[in-house]
Amino acid sequence: MNTLYKVCLTLIIIGAINWGMIGLFNVNLVTLLFGEDSVLTNIVYALVGISGLICTGLLLKPLDEHHA
Repeated sequence: MNTLYKVCLTLIIIGAINWGMIGLFNVNLVTLLFGEDSVLTNIVYALVGISGLICTGLLLKPLDEHHA
């Protein structure tokens, strides 16, 4: 797995944890850290969304890419 996919997966995991916190505790970590409707909040959300789009390519790749 190349570096781009690793960075994107990390951002997706951060986004998933944030959604879990919202669902379980009604706490949005992104807005707590960067403020509601701030530019940084929007950048974080955009990066997580773009990461999700990039990682859709992982669905098309075989899980085992080792060659004999």
